[in-house]
Amino acid sequence: MSGTEELFHQLQKITTEQRNAASMTIDAGSVTEILTIINAEDTRVALAVEKEIPRIAEAVELIVKAFSAGGRLLYVGAGTSGRMGVLDASECPPTFGVSFDMVQGIIAGGDAAMFRAQEGAEDKRENGARDMDAKGVTSADVVCGIAASLRTPYVIGAVIHAKELGARTIYVTTNPRTHFDLPEYRDLGEAVDVKICAEVGPEVIMGSTRMKSGTAQKLILNMLTTASMIRLGKVYENMMIDLQMTNKKLVERSKRIVMTITGLSYDEASLSLELSKGHVKTALVMIKAGCSYAEAQERLLKASGFVRAAIDGVPYTIH
Repeated sequence: MSGTEELFHQLQKITTEQRNAASMTIDAGSVTEILTIINAEDTRVALAVEKEIPRIAEAVELIVKAFSAGGRLLYVGAGTSGRMGVLDASECPPTFGVSFDMVQGIIAGGDAAMFRAQEGAEDKRENGARDMDAKGVTSADVVCGIAASLRTPYVIGAVIHAKELGARTIYVTTNPRTHFDLPEYRDLGEAVDVKICAEVGPEVIMGSTRMKSGTAQKLILNMLTTASMIRLGKVYENMMIDLQMTNKKLVERSKRIVMTITGLSYDEASLSLELSKGHVKTALVMIKAGCSYAEAQERLLKASGFVRAAIDGVPYTIH
């Protein structure tokens, strides 16, 4: 069987390449009818993700362990899947005050692929493996492959090689978990530590995985990084308190966070942030615990950066 025939038969098995019975007449519908069909299918996404919470939790534990030991989370994908990884990674530094190296998105075809499709960039496993070497992947890291179809050669090559390099591995797909048992994916299945498979069903437009699959991937990646950052002490109550004051909006948001949590006035919150050298966490501990900058820093260190424990003056204990 030729390579093209093999691909043809692979695609026949993939859920996201099937026709959706609910949208068979979408081309004859009014605008409202088209939108209603799309919206009805979109309601399936959150429920499919909900079923994968146990696996997402496993993945979060791997990521937190890696972060705590100085490791990284590397997303790897192609097309829409790759863009979702780059998007999630790029939003972590301003939201949670982490370095740009800590969470990274790698897309087949490089940076240019973020804005214009790089046809054929995803077709070779060796390209994915090469990019893992270029990133210096080690046993300290977690590599998360993202591929709606599951079959993307670039992603498969990256994940398998990352496992060979000692990294822990995650795979996010919208095809069934049983596909990992198929002969063509068995080597991938053996290389993946946590398989997250949100089965959203066939797309409204056959094969258009930027739709339900892309939405599911966005939800899952949000959960992976947000839950991990919460477990690292980046959130107090339900507010992000390790953000970087890198623009006027974030400066004002920092003041509002301090005001909301402490009840201080705008001017008092501004002064507190000046005294804390622009660090929201430190300002909160100084105010809530009634202590100096130096003591607040010491409390945060003792509490592993968790504000709630630092205010109480106790070490943080994981639960």
